[in-house]
Amino acid sequence: MAETKKAPAKKAPAKKAAVKEAEVKEEATKVEEAPKAEKAKKSKKEEKKVEAPKKPMPTETRATATNVRLTPRKARLVIDQVRGKDVKVALGLLRNINRAACEPVTKVIKSAAANAINNFGMDEDKLYVKEIYANDGLKMRRYLPRAKGSASGLVKRCCHITVVVKMR
Repeated sequence: MAETKKAPAKKAPAKKAAVKEAEVKEEATKVEEAPKAEKAKKSKKEEKKVEAPKKPMPTETRATATNVRLTPRKARLVIDQVRGKDVKVALGLLRNINRAACEPVTKVIKSAAANAINNFGMDEDKLYVKEIYANDGLKMRRYLPRAKGSASGLVKRCCHITVVVKMR
């Protein structure tokens, strides 16, 4: 009766520990392999990007101001003065013209020039106003009271100002 079966009981936990260690090592190698596989995938994508032809850089940019609270006819009086001029010359002219349309037209020209310089790296000194036009925008219909309880219609017009700037 002195014999006991304690020795086999000790061997079983040792086997479980060895199996757990092997599993941990396998997981560690899988974790290390996963970034390598991702890097391989990324490098294939990068290779595809390199192979694709590059788009040509645009030589012109545009800016638009929509629903400017100004009639298109009044805007066109100012716009006709700056069409075809260099950007710096056009801005100088607009500073000296005494019309309400000068402020929104100046803003749109500056915006188009900034788009050309910042987004596409064009030279600031070579920019000119290729196209500039004012189209009809929103028309707000209102009523104006008249004599004997009647009313007549009133249309408050807006315009869209578009500027296309190109490099010479």
